[in-house]
Amino acid sequence: MTASKTWAPVAFAFALAVAPGAFAQKKYDPGASDTEIRIGQTMPYSGPASAYGTIGRVEAAYFQKINDEGGINGRKIKLLSVDDGYSPPKTVEMTRKLVEQDEVLFMFQPLGTAANSAIHKYLNTKKVPHLLVASGATKWADPRNFPWTMGWNPSYQTEGRIYAKDILANHSSGKIAVLYQNDDYGKDLLKGLKDGLGDKAAKMIVAEASYEVSDPTVDSQIVSLKGSGADIFVNIATPKFAALAIRKVYDVGWRPVHYLNNVSLSVGSVLTPAGLEKSVGLITTAYLKDATDAQYANDPGMKDYLAFMKKYYPDGNIADSSNTYGYSAAQALVQILKQCGDNLTRENVMRQAANLKNLQLPLGRPGVLINTTPTDFQMFKSMQLQRFDGKQWVGFGDAVQ
Repeated sequence: MTASKTWAPVAFAFALAVAPGAFAQKKYDPGASDTEIRIGQTMPYSGPASAYGTIGRVEAAYFQKINDEGGINGRKIKLLSVDDGYSPPKTVEMTRKLVEQDEVLFMFQPLGTAANSAIHKYLNTKKVPHLLVASGATKWADPRNFPWTMGWNPSYQTEGRIYAKDILANHSSGKIAVLYQNDDYGKDLLKGLKDGLGDKAAKMIVAEASYEVSDPTVDSQIVSLKGSGADIFVNIATPKFAALAIRKVYDVGWRPVHYLNNVSLSVGSVLTPAGLEKSVGLITTAYLKDATDAQYANDPGMKDYLAFMKKYYPDGNIADSSNTYGYSAAQALVQILKQCGDNLTRENVMRQAANLKNLQLPLGRPGVLINTTPTDFQMFKSMQLQRFDGKQWVGFGDAVQ
């Protein structure tokens, strides 16, 4: 599925058109009115995944930009974004308050697989949209069993299969060692890797080591994995631990082919702390443009993003891919709300989220379009492999899935 040169630049503008008949009658659920759309969010502004806190900040900044321009169909967005410290019990507490006391229309981009797992059934039972979940767990695309939940990230299992495909094509005789976070997120990506390797998985994967988010380091795991004799390393870790792993791999003199999962590809918040010279050669996937990539210097979408950051989020790190991530998710939500028109019921929010057609976001990789249907809740289905050259990520090959 690709976009032609004439289609891609205008796809986002065309997609902003409101669905026919959307304004026929005003309908509201809690959190919506003639003047406001109130949405909730939990985000780890503190704790072991606090590097992701910038996602909530950039989204709040983008909604401020939308509000300054008149809002959505005349309504201002009010984002209630609260700190859950990357702690699932806290996520549950905060989400219940947002839904039952603050009466938000829906939850937008709550972050973390474990955190979202803790509120998954609750939100579906309450019939409150659990929208654009900031996690790539496969279970966020299960409309039959959880019709009120829709993810944002590409599936972790899809990502794992992409790494497996590259390993089989280019390193088929290699020995693989895996570091993974010991939760649904880490296990989901590991499953995709194993599924992609197929009957070769048992022989090729010679070592696995997990870590807990409460661990201070992953040094002992890296030393153990190096001792396995593996020459391929798959790093399934969130930013703090990914950076620690990258640094330790280099410092102990291990030089494997190093695959880094997409959630930790940020040059600003992961590779720079780890050491850019220690990150050379890392391989990851991408579905959004990188603000540090020179090839996008004159890209209209990137120019708009940089201008936005300068005006609305000057403290934000341009090199942090979490900011392009949050910016793009916010744009997708604005598209959904535009399609809702004056029917701002929870049911219609989900209906419109499941009715995105050939949406090419300004910072989406060319040809990586968003298409959803009532039976297909997966936003992104393809990604491109890229390698870090010491300064920036450089894409190679075509988009794969």
